[in-house]
Amino acid sequence: MAKPRLKIIPLGGLSEIGKNMMVIESPDDLIVIDAGLMFPEEEMLGVDLVIPDISYLLERRNKIRGILVTHGHEDHIGALPYILPQLNVPVYATQLTKGLISVKLKERKVLAGADLRVVSPGDTITLGEFQVEFFPVCHSIPDAAGLIIRTPLGTIVHSGDFKLDYTPVSGKPTDLSRLAQLGSEGVLLLLSDSTYSELPGYTPSERVVGEALDRIMAEAPGRVIITTFSSLVSRIQQVIDSAAKHGRRVFVVGRNMNAIVQMALELDYLHAPDGIMGRLDEVKKMPHDKIVFVTTGSQGEPTSALVRIANRDHRQLHILPEDTVAISATPIPGNEALVARTMDNLLRQGAQVVYSAIAPVHVHGHGSQEELKLLLNVVKPKYFVPIHGEYRHLSQHAKLAESIGIPRESIFVIEDGEVLEIGPESAKIDGRVTSSNVYVDGLSVGDIGTVVLRDRKMLSRDGMVVVIIAINRQTGKLVGRPDIVSRGFVDTREARKMLDESRDLVARTLDRGGDRAAQWGFVNTKVRDTLNKFYYEQTKRRPMILPFMVKV
Repeated sequence: MAKPRLKIIPLGGLSEIGKNMMVIESPDDLIVIDAGLMFPEEEMLGVDLVIPDISYLLERRNKIRGILVTHGHEDHIGALPYILPQLNVPVYATQLTKGLISVKLKERKVLAGADLRVVSPGDTITLGEFQVEFFPVCHSIPDAAGLIIRTPLGTIVHSGDFKLDYTPVSGKPTDLSRLAQLGSEGVLLLLSDSTYSELPGYTPSERVVGEALDRIMAEAPGRVIITTFSSLVSRIQQVIDSAAKHGRRVFVVGRNMNAIVQMALELDYLHAPDGIMGRLDEVKKMPHDKIVFVTTGSQGEPTSALVRIANRDHRQLHILPEDTVAISATPIPGNEALVARTMDNLLRQGAQVVYSAIAPVHVHGHGSQEELKLLLNVVKPKYFVPIHGEYRHLSQHAKLAESIGIPRESIFVIEDGEVLEIGPESAKIDGRVTSSNVYVDGLSVGDIGTVVLRDRKMLSRDGMVVVIIAINRQTGKLVGRPDIVSRGFVDTREARKMLDESRDLVARTLDRGGDRAAQWGFVNTKVRDTLNKFYYEQTKRRPMILPFMVKV
């Protein structure tokens, strides 16, 4: 009989922040953990979101027993609306996470066909050869879970995103006693969150934020605007609690934020005293020092409520001189410039802006070094794979594991697409699978490739030149001089002279032919090559050149 083997394959989330997706595969069965999105990097021009490439899963569709979701943040659930219509497999999640997934699927109009199943912490489900138990972990969102996966080779522990907060605002602390129990039984593999593996010490408790918000509401002379992630339900709870204490009413701004707050109130994850939640049309009649707005836009997203307010572009809300704005989040790497611009625009309009550099208005939801070491010590795994983070975070987490006595040969720092194969006696990295980025741009998913991005980069940097060539329908000969139109390339008198010269150059190039008309493909290439060389010599720039033929 063949000995059992396991494959651990990250399709996203390793060597990047976001886009989390992990595959655990035995010869007959396959489970997927999380399906997240990532915000585009600066060079991904025009791209809205980035999701994992699931071609590996599509080829093994009949083996997939389910997608297990650890919690409801975008970097863990954001790809579901795009991949579920292709995979159509059950999704297992806790109650609030399921609610957040439903909101996302409803937005994309794909909720009807989805098979969403609720699992409570402590429950065990059977998926082929795998038995999976959800256990509670503390994160910056209620109902976050880690996973205990029993496999034919031994137990795998997946931490999910976690921190060790002993006084959480909502939800339970991370279940260390359950993990200690597993550690004494023996754990084959630990997959643990590395996002803040560079930070020494411990992550402060979420309670610190409550105290800061309390102070802001007590001292603010006018309206208070608090911006955070729409899925940060425990932060929204703290805003409601502070508002109630200081006699203020809470107004939610933004469609997505409204949908999530409504869902969390219905499921009892948010508790609001009667009369404290208001509708925006009631604001006009209220004294300014009795108002709190909760909005999206903590990452400077161009379409979010806060950014539209900062740009004087919001239909109902405008900044008043005594407003206080608290940005209750830290920028995701790459978003710093957008957030800074938003803050500058708010300050210019006379608002007070409070952010994490000047007051503790945000605490992240990930364990720092001492918490990561504690988890490693409690679980005592045979093998260890750091997950969730840029390569430097994974590498730092591996060093922490070594420092507590895990042998270097038992630690595997792997990246997206690499396959870790575990056998009864050993583990090794064995090849890689397809794991590229899939770009979401407007309504198109995956249609944008590197060629399109390269063209966009070229257009944004050096502009474009359109060459309109008139050809005689009968003879195939050039009629008159070509027309040249440029956009974003040059716009001075000297430049117009250069464009004029290039018209003559194209005419001379095309007039060299014999009696027979040249093929359009040849003409196209010839015009491009000639103008590319000419423009580069004149300007040291390479605009995109688009020849266009008109038959007359």
